[in-house]
Amino acid sequence: MSNVLDQFFVYHPTPWIDRDWARVSGLPLEEVWFQAEDGPRLFGWYVEARGAGAVLLWCHGNAGNIIHRLENLVELYRLGLSVFIFDYRGYGRSSGTPSEEGLYADALAAYLYVTERRRVAPQRLVLFGRSLGAAVAGDVASRRPAAGLILESPFPSVEAVARHYYGGLPLHWLLGARFNLTDRLKRVSLPLLVVHGDRDSVIPIELGKQVFAAANEPKSFYSVSGADHNDLYQVGGNAYFQRLRQFVQDVAR
Repeated sequence: MSNVLDQFFVYHPTPWIDRDWARVSGLPLEEVWFQAEDGPRLFGWYVEARGAGAVLLWCHGNAGNIIHRLENLVELYRLGLSVFIFDYRGYGRSSGTPSEEGLYADALAAYLYVTERRRVAPQRLVLFGRSLGAAVAGDVASRRPAAGLILESPFPSVEAVARHYYGGLPLHWLLGARFNLTDRLKRVSLPLLVVHGDRDSVIPIELGKQVFAAANEPKSFYSVSGADHNDLYQVGGNAYFQRLRQFVQDVAR
């Protein structure tokens, strides 16, 4: 269950804006509606790159909605990657109210859509989670098969973030959300790439290194010099995108 403090501190969705986003972005955005097991109707975009062997299942961060990932989505598509990006319950056009268990259920429903309705074999599916979405993608990886896992700007748990910001004050005790990624990674043996900006002012790189240390092999860590939390892919530029593509090519069959 989600509590009032969670809605204030953890989840920051923004309302949907109606626009022809396919025209604005120049992407072949396919609108997808699907349903979480416990009821909420969810919305996402499937972007299919011609001749792509692999598909990224993208679990985004705690703020905004999928509209705010379009610029990044364009770059991934230019790499020749197919992507399914979706909004959690309460975000964008998706119904419901966000909660930790709800976000996990939404990502599992997205996984089911890609593997069953799109018939993408798990060996071709790479899970990609950014910030809060890293915990969500990590949960999917602990429950379902996939080719690999990319965690960008991850944190070990809500408790670890709270301790960093509040000097040991147990603020996390007041929250319902835990998002304990390091616990889930104990059950994950997929090839892993952790990406973090070395100037991340929201989730310091030290927290990303803790996630990496907790993960099983095979794993690699990629630090983006000069990158903050929200500009990582922009600062990282071509080298960043080539690193993602290389990882996907190495793990997806």
